[in-house]
Amino acid sequence: CNLTGLWENELGSTMQVYKVDNDGTFSGVYQTAVSSAKNPIQPSPLIGSQHLDEDGQCTFGFTVNWKTFSDSTAVFVGQCFNGDDGKEVLHTSWLLREKVDSQPDDWKATR
Repeated sequence: CNLTGLWENELGSTMQVYKVDNDGTFSGVYQTAVSSAKNPIQPSPLIGSQHLDEDGQCTFGFTVNWKTFSDSTAVFVGQCFNGDDGKEVLHTSWLLREKVDSQPDDWKATR
């Protein structure tokens, strides 16, 4: 699949991918629906890369910098699947790194 377009997850978060270049790189905006930040949620920039496989079930990864409302960064990795109904579906896993005040607190910084 080509990731260009608007994607929405089951929680209501959206990812808008503007364009996937010939080498698989892309950029866009992620609007999360959930956050533990104290500031109001804002759209956040993302940048990533995907394999452009012939079978359309590509793997991909992207980074979201929540700099507009938080001191954290998230990375997502996933794969696109062609569902039984013919729709493309993304399955992802993520890691979120929050800023902590000291090295001893490092253990609690990644979810």
